[in-house]
Amino acid sequence: MDVVRASKRLSYVLRHRPDSVGLELDPAGWADVDRLLAALHLTREQLERVVATNDKRRFELRGDRIRAVQGHSVAVELGYAPERPPPVLFHGTVERFLPSILAEGLRPGRRHAVHLSPDVATARTVGARRGRPVVLRVDAARLADDGTTFSRSANGVWLVDAVPPSYPALLEG
Repeated sequence: MDVVRASKRLSYVLRHRPDSVGLELDPAGWADVDRLLAALHLTREQLERVVATNDKRRFELRGDRIRAVQGHSVAVELGYAPERPPPVLFHGTVERFLPSILAEGLRPGRRHAVHLSPDVATARTVGARRGRPVVLRVDAARLADDGTTFSRSANGVWLVDAVPPSYPALLEG
C-alpha cells in the first residue's frame, strides 16, 4: 500500500467528497470506519498506519469513527473550543496570491476557515505545496483583541473565519 496515496484519498473523501464513495459524515465530520474501509478497500491495519504516519496529523481516529481534523469544504461543525491565540501566527501562500490578500485579507475560499500556522517553518511548508512560498505574519493578538474568535484543530492548526487586510504583513527574509 502506498501510504501517501492512501492519505491523499482519505483526505479527499473525509474533507471534500464523502459522497464519492457512498459515505455520509455526521454533523461533526465523523465517518463510520467499517464503511470507509469497505469503500476504500483498506484494512483496519492499513488505515491505522495511514493515520499514524501522516506527518500533518490530518486525521482523528476514535474507535469506530474517523474524521479529518480541518480543511473541509463540506458542511461540518468540528466543535473546537474558542481559544486565545499566541501573539503572532503565520500563513503560507505563494506570491501570485499576495495582491488579493493584501487588498482583501485572508479568506477561507472553498474551506470553512482560514488556516494559520504557529511557526514560520510550517507556514513555509504549507505555501510550498503550490510553488515558491511566501510567508505572512498575522497579528493574532490584535485580531483577537478586536473580537475575532480563534480555535485550534487537533493537529495544532489555528482556525479563524477570516483575517482582514490590516492584520497580515509579508514576512521579510
